Amino acid sequence: MTVLKQINNKPTEKEQELEKEQKHGHLLVTAETDLDAFARLRDMVELLRVECPWDREQTHATLRTCIIEEVYEVAEAIDNQDMDNLKEELGDVLLQIVFHASLANETGNFNYTDLVNEECEKMIRRHPHVFSDVDSNTVDKVLEKWENIKRGEYLEASHSELLEGVPKALPALIRSRKVQEKAARVGFDWKDVSGALNKLSEELVELQEAYETGDRVRTADELGDLLFSVVNVSRFMKVNPEAALEATIDKFIRRFRHIEATVKARGVSLDEMELDEMDKIWEEAKRLEQLTK
Repeated sequence: MTVLKQINNKPTEKEQELEKEQKHGHLLVTAETDLDAFARLRDMVELLRVECPWDREQTHATLRTCIIEEVYEVAEAIDNQDMDNLKEELGDVLLQIVFHASLANETGNFNYTDLVNEECEKMIRRHPHVFSDVDSNTVDKVLEKWENIKRGEYLEASHSELLEGVPKALPALIRSRKVQEKAARVGFDWKDVSGALNKLSEELVELQEAYETGDRVRTADELGDLLFSVVNVSRFMKVNPEAALEATIDKFIRRFRHIEATVKARGVSLDEMELDEMDKIWEEAKRLEQLTK
């Protein structure tokens, strides 16, 4: 009888849906102000932490890859000048930030208010030309002041610790440039680009020698030195190495697409082509690019 009573009292599917709607109804309503929008996202993340099996299992470590991927998708939307996609991808990054803040809040490390206030305080410290009477009326002056204040914030850190402080999660080309810039501030740098170019030539020779010995470990080491030297040259030439490499990758894909289209028009496949033949089509793609510039 008791079992029958429990079965009869079990909410119907429609009643369960109604109960959920009443419980989470405010999350289903589009926010009209910035504050309400943030509160809606915060409450949604906290609800998912309770009611979604996947969200419950997440940690700062498991979400690490997610936030990196989302930031790269933001960068791609910017490169494509796609504002609709940029809005979407920035929202995904914001979700990740709120998720991490929610995890920290659960463990008592910090909360949303702590996170935002700390960032605001840092901006106030690093913008004395805005929040105090310090005069910095050019971009160069502002950047110089910014770097001086940052160094002051890490006054007790050694120069080596400042180099180690460059995040390891950064793409290697970007991390290389940042490390080199910090070392250069204390005079550990070439006087001009000629020193960097000579070092690049030296590293190329050392790589060739290492490769000829068949020592894979030494070859990898020398290849790393060569790449580091390339970044050094790019820094002197004021070229962003990451952006330059990305542009070259895109250029490679365009030219390869031309090879494939040309070969297809001839009624053959790439597998049937000799390298010399493909190289001729590659050169043709280069000439066509020059004509359209």
